[in-house]
Amino acid sequence: MAVWIQAQQLQGEALHQMQSLYGQHFPIEVRHYLSQWIESQTWDSIDLENPQEEFRAKRLLESLVQELQKKAEHQVGEDGFLLKIKLGHYANQLKSTYDRCPLELVRCIKHILYTEQRLVREANDSSSPGGGLLDSMSQKHLQINQTFEELRMMTQDTENDLRKLQHNQEYFIIQYQESLRIQAQLSSLSTLPPADRLLREPALQTKRATVEAWLTREANTLQKYRLDLAEKHQKTLQLLHKQQTIILDDELIQWKRRQQLSGNGGPPEGGLDVVQSWCEKLAETNWQNRQQIRRAEHLRQQLPIPGPIEELLTDLNKQITDIISALVTSTFIIEKQPPQVLKTQTKFAATVRLLVGGKLNVHMNPPQVKATIISEQQAKGLLKKENTRNDSSGEILNNNCVMEYHQATGTLSAHFRNMSLKRIKRSDRRGAESVTEEKFTILFESQFSVGGNELMFQVKTLSLPVVVIVHGSQDNNATATVLWDNAFAEPGRVPFSVPDKVLWPQLCEALNMKFKAEMQSSRGLSEENLVFLAQKAFSSSSINPEEYRSMTMTWSQFNRESLPGRNFTFWQWFDGVMELTKKHLKPHWNDGAILGFVNKQQAQDMLMSKPNGTFLLRFSDSEIGGITIAWVAENPNKAGERLVWNLMPYTTKDFSIRSLADRISDLNHLLFLYPDRPKDEVFSKYYTPPLSKAVDGYVKPQIKQVVPEFATASSDSASGNQYMDQASSPSVSHTHTYGLYPPSADSIMDGDGDFDLDDTMDVARHVEELLRRPMESQWIGHTQS
Repeated sequence: MAVWIQAQQLQGEALHQMQSLYGQHFPIEVRHYLSQWIESQTWDSIDLENPQEEFRAKRLLESLVQELQKKAEHQVGEDGFLLKIKLGHYANQLKSTYDRCPLELVRCIKHILYTEQRLVREANDSSSPGGGLLDSMSQKHLQINQTFEELRMMTQDTENDLRKLQHNQEYFIIQYQESLRIQAQLSSLSTLPPADRLLREPALQTKRATVEAWLTREANTLQKYRLDLAEKHQKTLQLLHKQQTIILDDELIQWKRRQQLSGNGGPPEGGLDVVQSWCEKLAETNWQNRQQIRRAEHLRQQLPIPGPIEELLTDLNKQITDIISALVTSTFIIEKQPPQVLKTQTKFAATVRLLVGGKLNVHMNPPQVKATIISEQQAKGLLKKENTRNDSSGEILNNNCVMEYHQATGTLSAHFRNMSLKRIKRSDRRGAESVTEEKFTILFESQFSVGGNELMFQVKTLSLPVVVIVHGSQDNNATATVLWDNAFAEPGRVPFSVPDKVLWPQLCEALNMKFKAEMQSSRGLSEENLVFLAQKAFSSSSINPEEYRSMTMTWSQFNRESLPGRNFTFWQWFDGVMELTKKHLKPHWNDGAILGFVNKQQAQDMLMSKPNGTFLLRFSDSEIGGITIAWVAENPNKAGERLVWNLMPYTTKDFSIRSLADRISDLNHLLFLYPDRPKDEVFSKYYTPPLSKAVDGYVKPQIKQVVPEFATASSDSASGNQYMDQASSPSVSHTHTYGLYPPSADSIMDGDGDFDLDDTMDVARHVEELLRRPMESQWIGHTQS
């Protein structure tokens, strides 16, 4: 809900405070009529202390004036006339007020929004302890912004106190010099005649006593000022550390987690602009407080006064340095991760970014970043600060890059565009672990100074786990390792430990995320689909989803152990389905034309209650990356008996020859897509247009698919100029069994009695090649060849 809508619901003192925010500097009418526009602008991303931001502030002022003028022009009627004049007046007033200082407009609006949000939150907390008008994310961001405003005020307060301390100390030193001068005058009286000495000495002693009394009082006052200032700095640093922890350990870590899940197809991690603006505010506030503490130390050295202040300032200086160090090292991040399945001798890219680089002027002497590939064990040693002697586990070409500052965006980043892994050095594998389970990481490191070499930093960051392959055939298993790691990695883990087993619903979430991303569709895996997968994973026949909620699946079950009676794992089967669907069937899946996750028995049960010619599409149980057509029809060998038939699964190889839609179009006995949709209504938009007539006397050939027992006379008559991809039909099935076939050998049937199109498609390709050659004269007719 918009803040202004909620602000209008305030009552009593809160309403009075809200109203007091407005006046000639910013009329409340402007807030009211442009509330949506005002709240949609990125005021927080503008750094008020940076003069370079004045251009952005000026553009916001111009946009504000334009919006007011536009709003004024749309006012009609008697009441609208007065409002039109008033809004036009406000537009001119704001332009003249802030044209020379647009950053003050930003400061004003930021203060208004912060205060309104605080008043709304306080009113909401008092009226609704269990819930809020603002969603939790908005409340969290609101709290962060309010804390920054509080830190700004605290830092300004200590700056004022420091100046006051400096002024008082300078006056103290002047008076101290005066006391020394009086003392010198008293000492010089010894050279005067006694009468003159007696005449002048009492006055000088009185003056000396007065000055020394004042110096004693003022020294105590200065010491108290110093202690009070140190106490204020201590409170500022405590709040600063708390704010930095929220931003680095919550917001930035959450962004990194979203980045990792996006590798599994999760939503994009989002931009870093807001997080960077927060980190830059942290850097600025940190640096201001560090400079203040150093100035306080300089004042102490200039005028030492016995007391605990020396130890306090030393401790404060250490605290602020540690806070700055944590900020700089934590904001050296990988904005664009290298590919997590990394093939040797293949070009890849990555981008590293320092979120506080622009604010700390690191770009004035651009640092160089180096990329190195290291093993999981080396990564563990690195985090334990063990001496790894700069070991690497391979050689990366083009692995050095200088960070560049982008003025328009204020970002400091290094873009590695042409890296290539030349070689990899593998470690000894444990037990059943394969090369596609071995994890590496890309280490990015750099060093630079801040504040004119005041502070030196060595920064390092690790990429997400990388699995190195040398051949495309390893991609499937490597992807499984990456998916499991991305889905189940815990924050702050030891590299790169993941649980060996997870709850089935957790795995379902990961599989669904991956599937939707691959299909680029909002149609994910339904509960029925997930039950089918659970049946396959656990060799179960239960259709109750509740039975699987508490079950766990191990990594071995996922991608080490083959499924019962098969020579492939659960993941390999699922990945094959995804690949086939992504390459050839995506529009049909997104249209809902493919049921997919249905076994033979379920298909039979579903189709037997439907009219003849009803068919469905399901993924093959027995083959990786296969899809089959099941349909119900009369048994041509036994009148009155109906059977469910299954074609041998199609694979990528088949669809590279003829699309699924065209194959369905070829089979005239397929009439209705389950449950009752006419097939042309579903698939006709994907049919290949009919071939044009003969050109230059040549007849163009076609390939069509035919199942002989179900072929129509019309399709047979066309066989003179068409090659028909044929497959034998099954014999009669018993009513209580499925897919039983006579023992007679058939070269184009598989062991289960399904149609095997592979052999016939080989013939088809051969015939297609023959048909591309010039035809004999008897095919050409009267046209000359």
